Order: sequence, then C-alpha cells, then structure tokens
Amino acid sequence: MQRSVTIKLLQTLQRGCSSLGEEARELIVGFLLSQRTERGAYVNKQGEEDLYYTTFGWLLESALGLRQDAEAMERYLAEVDLESLDLVHYAAAVRCRLLQRGAKGRLSLLWQALQRTPTRELESFRSVPNNDREAPYTQFIWMSLCEDTRNDYQPAALDAYRTSDGGYANVKGGKEMATNATAAALMVVGQSEGYDAARVSPLLEAQEPSGGFRATSVAPIPDLLSTATALFVLNCYGVRPRYEAADFVEAHWLESGGFAATLLDEKSDVEYLFYGLLALGTL
Repeated sequence: MQRSVTIKLLQTLQRGCSSLGEEARELIVGFLLSQRTERGAYVNKQGEEDLYYTTFGWLLESALGLRQDAEAMERYLAEVDLESLDLVHYAAAVRCRLLQRGAKGRLSLLWQALQRTPTRELESFRSVPNNDREAPYTQFIWMSLCEDTRNDYQPAALDAYRTSDGGYANVKGGKEMATNATAAALMVVGQSEGYDAARVSPLLEAQEPSGGFRATSVAPIPDLLSTATALFVLNCYGVRPRYEAADFVEAHWLESGGFAATLLDEKSDVEYLFYGLLALGTL
C-alpha cells in the first residue's frame, strides 16, 4: 500500500528532528511551544489561533516526540464547524483529527487500522486554491484529504497546466513554471501512478547553486517554502538534488529557534519551522 502524503511528511520531519543536536533541539522546541496557546492550538502570523497553523504545530509535536494532550486536542477540534470551512482548512481539520488520534498511540500503526470516513465532495467547497478545482495545488490538497479519509481519489488531468519546460503552472495555459505547482503536480502523479524519476527533471533544473529554489524564475530570491517542498518531492522520487542544500537551510535558521521565509525576513512562525525541519529531513 502506498504511504500517504501525511505519513511521508511526518517521517521526513522525524528525520529532520533526529538530526538536531541537543542545544538546537531545545531552541526549536522552545520556539514551537512559544507559538502554542493554552488550549493546545497554534497561532498564525497575527498571533491568532488558526486551524491551518495548528496542523503544522501538531505534526511538529509528533515528529519531535513531545507529549501531546489528546483530550485538549479533542476539545479544540470539537469546536470546529467542518461545514463552514474551505478546502484547505477542512483538510487541515481532518489531518488534525488523525494527529489527535495518533497522540494516543503510534500514528503509522493507527493509519493501517483506519476505516473509510465519509467526506465532503470537492464541488461542495465554495473556496479552493486559485479558485480552480483542477489546479495542481487544489488537486494535491484534495488527494491528501482523500488519503486521510481512505476515500478513492481520481486525479484530474493536469496537462493544461504543463509548461514548455515540462513543469507546471498555477493556472491553465500559464507559461511560467511555478515550483510549488510543479511539486504539487508531481506528488499527485507520483501517488496516483507511481514515482518515475524521469518526471522530476524540470524541478531538478530549477535548483540554484545556493541549494535553494525560487517560487518562479522571476522571484527575487529563493525561499524556504519552495525549497522544502521541492526537496521533499525529489526525496519521494528517490532523486538527489543537484546541489547540497544544508547551508541554504541553515542560513534561514533564526536565533529565536524558528526559520525565516527568506533571507530578507527576520521573523518566523510555526509554518516556517515546519518547512525548515522538513527540508532538513530530506538532506
């Protein structure tokens, strides 16, 4: 059985966490817990409790082997109105539910015992990324949701998003390859059809000698999110990047214990802590 994206993310995070020295781990755990509220949820950039950011926080707690209060997690999730959520937050809620259950035992074993859970239809979401249900990132989120609920997933054709260099754009007919759209598309194809290393050439070519990836070729500098997602996808395909990325990732690590989005940023949040450790887990 193909491992789900959620399991692959968690296992990659665990590798990243296991590579930390004691002092680095303490700094990172300290930053992570500084982003957690008394209710066990996590805050966004504005300091407000946010379900999307809570997913990152709970994944990191699990990967770091921190004690999780399953009852507090349950109380937080009980307040979530699933029917009011957009696709991204609905998928986050479902993943949080899995992590809450996993807090009571080993997540990977729980996964094998999961039964199919009814979920909303894609068409029922009034808000999806880029307002396009067929776009690579939307399909990636939808596929992950189907995996997390053990529902069958039928991928939409992504040919309309292909660019001349073999990558993928964010919009149909787009001329510019986007790193994250390409990463999303490659994960959808890999999970659905198998991981053929020949597919990742456009992503390989997008890496810069610094080890980083730009969101697009016209982005001013490489960023941590694009780099982490690209490295994660290459890792899933069993392909090594062209350039070592350890120095690039380390350069984004802040004294606070978090990771910056780019070298021009001085603040972090739980999302970018996630991407920093995810990138480390691929190295």
